[in-house]
Amino acid sequence: MDKSTLKKVDKRDHFNSRIGFILAAAGSAVGLGNIWKFPYQVGQNGGGAFVFVYIIFIIFIGLSVAITEMVIGRSGKSNVIGCYGKYNSKFKIVGWFGMIASLLLYAYYAVVGGWTIFYLVKAVTGQFGAASVGSFETMFDSFCQSPIQLIIYQIIFLVITAFIISKGISGGIEKYCKVLMPGLFIMLIIMAIRSITLPGALKGVEWYLKPDFSKIKGSVLVSAMGQAFFTLSLGVGTMVTYSSYLKSDENIGTTSISVTIFDTLVALVAGFVILPAVFAFNLEPSEGPGLVFETLPHVFSQMPFGTLFAIIFFALLIIAAVTSSISMLEISTTFVVEKTKMNRKKATWLLTLLIFLLGIPVVMGFGPWRHVQLAGKTFFNIYDYFVSNITMPLVGLFGTILVGHIMKKDIVMNELTNNGTINVKLKMVWYTLVRWVIPIILFLISLQSLGILKI
Repeated sequence: MDKSTLKKVDKRDHFNSRIGFILAAAGSAVGLGNIWKFPYQVGQNGGGAFVFVYIIFIIFIGLSVAITEMVIGRSGKSNVIGCYGKYNSKFKIVGWFGMIASLLLYAYYAVVGGWTIFYLVKAVTGQFGAASVGSFETMFDSFCQSPIQLIIYQIIFLVITAFIISKGISGGIEKYCKVLMPGLFIMLIIMAIRSITLPGALKGVEWYLKPDFSKIKGSVLVSAMGQAFFTLSLGVGTMVTYSSYLKSDENIGTTSISVTIFDTLVALVAGFVILPAVFAFNLEPSEGPGLVFETLPHVFSQMPFGTLFAIIFFALLIIAAVTSSISMLEISTTFVVEKTKMNRKKATWLLTLLIFLLGIPVVMGFGPWRHVQLAGKTFFNIYDYFVSNITMPLVGLFGTILVGHIMKKDIVMNELTNNGTINVKLKMVWYTLVRWVIPIILFLISLQSLGILKI
């Protein structure tokens, strides 16, 4: 049996360096949520108005909840269920809820991850020649309606993730994120520069950055909150699980700020990659989930050296997807390893099989089962709505209740300040937000997302 599975809680595997943890946590946060989901969310929710609300939520809620989850994780030094249940056994249900959400999230995320691999293959083989948007829409639709192709690329993506997870924390997640994350950011900057220098791109930049406040309504608030949680990997146990491997002398506050800043920058830069290019070619920014896969190939086909930039972009997208997917799989892997003492590799591959099976309805929902819907939502939309609009805000809500009202204040402050060795100037501001303000906001957002409250 793998020795790592027999270690006691106080001798668990851990991140070897602060930069390793930051890049791993940033890798968890930076993913398809930033590069695939954020631009189409902006496109569907009024451009600059959505960006404005999103940034407000990131600063005042996302960062605070990130710190809260790191406090829960490092204090608990266990799997996500053990961490939430350490100070009150009833809160184990919150950990269970988050872990189930992470499984569903990864189930449909792996399908989209498969799309990125398929499109990289298309780019490498030079199949993004000059063509109409309609032809790319046909290609995407044809691919999505081919369950065999979807499953093949889904499996490839799942195998890549499982391989990294099976290597553990320091030898797997930390090692690979140290290489993948800097590479991702460099490629993203190159793509953004190319996009905003296209003729007519400045119109897209203005639409992206200039908010029309009349477009801010309840649905935009819910979408912005869901995106803030989605992109920071909050409310599904990722930050709790990762921080449970964090050394006791690491500064939770500055680490959370670093991760949040890096994640937000990547999302904003991704907007500059996609939206100005869409406007430059007079395409539709509100395309939805297919924006990257239906609209961008046309952009690449029309620009000089388009094939090269297509290869760079979809390679970047794969890197982003993998760095996030490893965090999703790690949540349940940690739980299974610590609860059953199962070999990490065996646990990883068994959970990968489970994820694969959970993803089958999503795959079929794009083809033979596309007419099987609940409240007008396909399996893909159901999974996404449950995770982004219901689970994440609710788990975040109960996390703030746990830290603000269940855990003793001195325990929380000792964790935040490393037993008083770090001077955290705004600790009482953060504690007040977590104890009183954020729970109310998350409660109202949850009611709105459930359709109980109309804002």
